[in-house]
Amino acid sequence: MIFMFIMSWKLALVVLAGLPVFLLIIWFLKNKQRRAWQAVSNKSSNLNAYLHESIVGVKITQIFTREDENAKIFDKLSRSYRKEWMTAVTFSNLIWPSVDNIAVSVRALIYGIGLLIFGTAQVSLGTIVAMCGYADRFWQPLLNLSSLMNTFINAIAYLERIFETLDEPVVVDDRIDATEMPSIKGSVEFKNVTFAYEEGVNILENLNFNIKPGESVALVGPTGAGKTTIVNLISRFYNLNGGKILIDGVDIESVKLKSLRSQMGIMLQDSFIFSGDIMFNIKYGRLDATDEEAYEACKVVGIHDFIMSLKHGYNTEVKERGSGLSQGQKQLISFARTILANPKILVLDEATSSIDAKTERNLQAGIDHLLKGRTSFVIAHRLSTIRNCDRIMYISNKGVTECGSHDELIAKKGDYYKLYTAQAV
Repeated sequence: MIFMFIMSWKLALVVLAGLPVFLLIIWFLKNKQRRAWQAVSNKSSNLNAYLHESIVGVKITQIFTREDENAKIFDKLSRSYRKEWMTAVTFSNLIWPSVDNIAVSVRALIYGIGLLIFGTAQVSLGTIVAMCGYADRFWQPLLNLSSLMNTFINAIAYLERIFETLDEPVVVDDRIDATEMPSIKGSVEFKNVTFAYEEGVNILENLNFNIKPGESVALVGPTGAGKTTIVNLISRFYNLNGGKILIDGVDIESVKLKSLRSQMGIMLQDSFIFSGDIMFNIKYGRLDATDEEAYEACKVVGIHDFIMSLKHGYNTEVKERGSGLSQGQKQLISFARTILANPKILVLDEATSSIDAKTERNLQAGIDHLLKGRTSFVIAHRLSTIRNCDRIMYISNKGVTECGSHDELIAKKGDYYKLYTAQAV
């Protein structure tokens, strides 16, 4: 720019005259391009989500012979994605030729204005040629910047979706003044606990109970009554709407989550197995455990012989979600993982739902071993599995409607009695 103004300030202004046009085009295309690539990102997410869902649920699709219908839905999503992608690419590809045309037009104006308006007496031919060379040097970086901006805008459209996830507020987190949870002995107390997943629809209201250390408690009741919600609140997966939960007299909202959950063991109905070998899955909750301790845990639940029968034993690789293992085998491995973790408070949520009656009877010794000496909460719809629990609480109507041992509740002939006799029939 300095050399252009030294040689001919009039022709230098001609070169700069294309700059406002360049900025206007970039500003117009930038917004269009950004929105277009955001739409592509959304359509891509929809397409990938449906593809993942279709692969995971392929058995259900085959059972109901939905292959053709699902293929049509996928084709529709693909066409929608392709349409948005073509629109986005069109805007992206407009930037470079638009800027290049401006640069070419500027050079044409230099020749036209220099030769026709100013005349050779005012501006020499050498000056015009030199100005065209300087104009090329001036516009080439702008062309490069426009291409760089093209890539940047395309990336930003996808980064925005990542930032949306990163910016999602953490609902359950440590308080600023949170302290470490002392070693848990096992007493659990609910004080006027109220909780709702959705505002105005309470699952639990003013719930009160007190569990002693080492006591085993069974939670029974109709579906949706709040049994799983209670054990999730003890692990503080949600914040309370009212009341307090105390473990050994300590409010769980005042302690660090890691120090709380590291002393708890949760055995869920859906036993999740990670990709990797079986030994990795068993040691998942306690990486410093020895192989001998892992073997002992598997012997307690009766899965050791099965694992040893595999070609590579405990080093056998399992794929995503434990494919290749039956649901019962996955539950037994999860049991061994929980036993190895040696939790102070144990939660069994339908932990034997996928195990046959014979295996369950063989597993009962392992369950008794697991429950011995630790506070435990057992959720089970098969009431025969919880008869020996110290206390049974019937969850209904947003709270505990009945509480006592199996024999006491049978003698009352209330809700638990009706549920038990219905299963017995």
